[in-house]
Amino acid sequence: MADSKELQQIVERAVAQVFDRQLPKLQAELQAAVVERVLAELPAPAVVPAETRAGSHSHGNLVQAVASIHAGSTQKEILRALLEAGSAYGSRIALFVVKAGAASGWQSRGLGGDEAVKDFPLDLTSGPAAHAYQNRIVAPANIAEMDRRFVKQFGGPENEQIIVLPLVLKDKVAAVLYADGGSEGVLDGPSLEVLVLATSAWLEVASLRKQAQKDIGDVGPSMERAPVAAPMPSPVQTVSSFADPFAAQPPRHIAKAAPEPEPAAEVVEIAAHAAGAASAPATAADPFAGMSSEDADTHRKAQRFARLLVDEIKLYNQAKVAEGRRNKDLYNRLKEDIEKSRSTFQKRYGSTAAASGDYFQKEVLRSLAEDDTSVMGASFRK
Repeated sequence: MADSKELQQIVERAVAQVFDRQLPKLQAELQAAVVERVLAELPAPAVVPAETRAGSHSHGNLVQAVASIHAGSTQKEILRALLEAGSAYGSRIALFVVKAGAASGWQSRGLGGDEAVKDFPLDLTSGPAAHAYQNRIVAPANIAEMDRRFVKQFGGPENEQIIVLPLVLKDKVAAVLYADGGSEGVLDGPSLEVLVLATSAWLEVASLRKQAQKDIGDVGPSMERAPVAAPMPSPVQTVSSFADPFAAQPPRHIAKAAPEPEPAAEVVEIAAHAAGAASAPATAADPFAGMSSEDADTHRKAQRFARLLVDEIKLYNQAKVAEGRRNKDLYNRLKEDIEKSRSTFQKRYGSTAAASGDYFQKEVLRSLAEDDTSVMGASFRK
């Protein structure tokens, strides 16, 4: 009996030693098996192949793509940079300029040449293009839902997955970007949305710079101007090369023909749309008209910051947003993200003149809930 117990102890020690030596290897093999099993149960990534994610869709390349957009100084340069950068995240992409509720093709990549979609009238009354335009949100869809004329002329991707993204200026959709994976299957919706958001922001920065240059020119030393000299062309040329999308008056280049065609006349439609739809009534209905310039500036910055925070929530929680709207429990699904962003907003603007505007709350309701409080759920504090 004693020999049996002693033998058992010897075997247990030996087995324990083997397990100690083999445990790391066993853990690695078990982890690999579990990962393989989980991946096998998941649906195949239809729009972003693994080799694409590991290569061109790296974080560093996305940063470089944004930087290339920010290197542009005119609308034409910025929008071309968007298409060039976006072509790494969508095999076939096209930009359509929106004016008076109608979309017209500007340029494309991967659809048979840069000018393949030029002047093509995209239907904005139905399908994903209408959804993106009317709701100002990214609209992933199946090619069967797309404008039939577009599909007939340009065909569709092999996996049938597409995405339409709105390019928003001054709270108005000034253009829509169509993208699909073509035959290569390259379609990275989140990265494309980052590029479109970066483009919108940089177009605003560029236009503000141009407006500042114009204002400096208008307030220049009038005493130095010769009374009979011909008008100096420099300020006019500066303005005409970039149609300010936020200007209160029509672009000057329309009034006078140039000896050479204006750069990207189609792109100017973005400026015309934004100026006509947003800038014209701004002076009469400015909510900050009675404030000091400093307070008004703080309110505007707070609005923009709130919009940025909520856009970030939408960008990284698209599925939760869609499910929350359908099930009317959006706040419960996004509570952690919303409250973290609310805290960030309060730290920056909670003790400023803009605190009374409650801009973060308003942006949550406007952008996440689409002005329907009921989709936030009963636990949302109004």
